[in-house]
Amino acid sequence: MALSQLWFGLNRNVGAFLCIKPENCARNELAQQPVRHWHANIIKQDYRKVIDPKYNKGLGFTHEERQKLSVIGLLPCAYRTEAEQLYAANVNFNSQESNMGRYLYLRTLRSRQERLYYRFVSEYVEKVMPIIYTPTVGAVCQRFSSIYSSSMGLYVCKYDRGNMYHVLNNWPGKDIRAVCVTDGERVLGLGDLGAHGMGIAVGKLDLYTALGKIPPQYLMPVVLDVGTNNKMLLADPLYIGVREKRCTGKEYEDLVQEFMDGVVSSWGHETLIHFEDFATPNAFKFISKYQDNYCYFNDDIQGTAATGLAGFLAVERITKRPLNEHLILFVGAGSAALGIGKLVVKELMSRKMSAEEAMKNIYLMDSFGVVTKDRKDFILPDIEPFAKDMPPLTDLEQVVKELKPSILLGATGQGGIFTENVLRLMAQDQKQPAIFACSNPTSKAECTAEQAYNFTEVQCVPSPTQYRTRYILLRHAHWPTMRSRSIRIALFSIHL
Repeated sequence: MALSQLWFGLNRNVGAFLCIKPENCARNELAQQPVRHWHANIIKQDYRKVIDPKYNKGLGFTHEERQKLSVIGLLPCAYRTEAEQLYAANVNFNSQESNMGRYLYLRTLRSRQERLYYRFVSEYVEKVMPIIYTPTVGAVCQRFSSIYSSSMGLYVCKYDRGNMYHVLNNWPGKDIRAVCVTDGERVLGLGDLGAHGMGIAVGKLDLYTALGKIPPQYLMPVVLDVGTNNKMLLADPLYIGVREKRCTGKEYEDLVQEFMDGVVSSWGHETLIHFEDFATPNAFKFISKYQDNYCYFNDDIQGTAATGLAGFLAVERITKRPLNEHLILFVGAGSAALGIGKLVVKELMSRKMSAEEAMKNIYLMDSFGVVTKDRKDFILPDIEPFAKDMPPLTDLEQVVKELKPSILLGATGQGGIFTENVLRLMAQDQKQPAIFACSNPTSKAECTAEQAYNFTEVQCVPSPTQYRTRYILLRHAHWPTMRSRSIRIALFSIHL
């Protein structure tokens, strides 16, 4: 049957070419038909490749490109330049009624056109930062299961033990140079959010691209889903993570170790492994375990410490007082405060001071009060060297009144703990007090910039002979109410 069809087709086409004149052709009726060139079917482009977020240009495809890609009719007739698409994205972004709406719009844009998304984020950093990171990302993480629509990162669960290398290599990117990983146990100041920690990992890597200009194809957000102890999430029928209590101990540590080895096996020893929002005891444990053997970085401890120390050095420069002469009070004794405190000690020791001298004017205060030597148990061994030989004080106002700190840093996760009285005492006791309200999200900040400005009674006037308040923005932060662990705003109430 197939041979007969082939013969029929060849006979018709050959006959048509031989019949130069109709009267000389035995098949006069064939000569009246138009000549058809026989050829194989043209292979069309796979439409799924065209609309892949990495390659999709939307209305940015020219008419010629649409012809070559066989997508004419699948897109509206209009053509938009990249600048016009950026303008349209900005209009849509501004038309959203809430920050959550703006966040969801940006996620939709990223899932459709990655290049346009990152161009928009880079061009409008000032207004996009509070959306893709704090404060909006805190609300996003709390609602992550209900707004989840598509995977934005890699989910590695505790049942993947033994198959870590294969799971990691399921990620479409083949040249990964930085991994941001979280287990979701201490997301911002919101506690254990389990698999919802993906929101913070994605947001952090968006900052890598928006601020550091690192191409997104080199970045991979990861959640180590080892369960959650959050009862509300365990009872939530929409929860997207492992619906079990957190695994701990050897099982947990072996999973983290297998993950570290899997990253190195897949992409090499130079791959940056960024730990984000691990619980404080685990964070310090993993720093000691991995910092000398892997390209490892803990943002909550090391990133916060670097930025906090930068702020303290700025205080030193502006006040013209050496850092060792400042009395520093850390309110909160978690990973952030300890990280900054330990780095400040290293800085002072680099100035040829002993460890005891460096720690002399650094005080830590936690939920039990000022850390003193008469405590029987320390939650973390790293706290003990900062303990002071003094009566235990538990009230913050009393502590400020007794110690008269010149630098007050809050990392408590308790919104409003820097009350009006506390701030007024700071201004009363010090000529140039420095106030750092570092907790996030914004709702859990110790005070707002406005409160610190007003309650220290430093008036903002243009004359250089009068008192003014200066906001020192560290790194690329432009938002007075945004407090990120790695993009921090230091507020200094100072006399200029």
